[in-house]
Amino acid sequence: MRECNDVQLGRQPIRCAMPIRKYAVRAAGKMNSRWIEASLLRDFQAEGTDAHRLCTMEDGCVERFGRDILISFKRVLARERLLQELQSWASATPFEIGRVFARFVPRKSEEREPPRLIFGDPAENLQTVVTERHLKFGIDFGVGYSPGLFLDQRENRHYVRHIAPKRLLNCFAYTCSFSVSAAYVGATTLNIDLSKKSLARGRENFALNSLSTLDHRFIADDVMAVLPRLARRGEKFDVIILDPPTFSRSPGGKTFRIENDFEKLLIDTLELAERDGHVLLSTNCSALREHALEVMARYALKTARRAATFRRSPPPPDFPPGAGASSIWLALR
Repeated sequence: MRECNDVQLGRQPIRCAMPIRKYAVRAAGKMNSRWIEASLLRDFQAEGTDAHRLCTMEDGCVERFGRDILISFKRVLARERLLQELQSWASATPFEIGRVFARFVPRKSEEREPPRLIFGDPAENLQTVVTERHLKFGIDFGVGYSPGLFLDQRENRHYVRHIAPKRLLNCFAYTCSFSVSAAYVGATTLNIDLSKKSLARGRENFALNSLSTLDHRFIADDVMAVLPRLARRGEKFDVIILDPPTFSRSPGGKTFRIENDFEKLLIDTLELAERDGHVLLSTNCSALREHALEVMARYALKTARRAATFRRSPPPPDFPPGAGASSIWLALR
């Protein structure tokens, strides 16, 4: 294995600049790769963020997690192209890199594998910590396909902090990044996920930010089974996060397919929402862009006899249009 020093990467520290205002990219080559400009990199540093997208192309992307780089690719040619461009971009920016990981993006979710180290010290710990607007999140390149933080949800997490909820319900909570954002501004949270290991990592994220978990609940169970139980107990939440996976299977064999089950999920969720609450609808399913989410939301609202206004999240400045998750916020009335 070659060391990262074999790649001519910049070694100067990132300097601060004005807050993020726009999506800044450089187009390069026939494969239409788009790398963020140095000014946007400095903007992230100024706001206390070191986890974000660096480059997007049709068959892959490059993401930063602190000093580590993750390349996702659909074709080997794309991986090699991104590696080559990373070298040139980092030298010109300049940008200091510790390690480089790569992961193949398969067509089927069950074929996903953890990222592989391609540059760097193999003896170095695969666990690290990144910051997002000064909040800390644990990253682990050795436990699964995703390292622990979905970068395209950054603006939605920021909006949670802006809303400053009292009680947040985090469905499909994963490592509880939305809940950490809510707890930071004083909310209590309920986190639901099938994976006990993911919820354990969520507790660790609370600890990284010196947040007690005494007023927060963590339930390892099927969201579709838990929601009716919460409704029977009369529980209410002023912010609810719905960002389900495209497909999942519970230990009991029940499956969740977002295209078939999202409407029922939202209808059940609306029973738990306060009158003036907010609900986030978000998905990476390519068949459900913002318009499709809005159509499904209007049907669910009509069925539940609720009313709401719609707010579309601004695109993250490091993601080209259509590259990240599709998201809509419902402001209930």
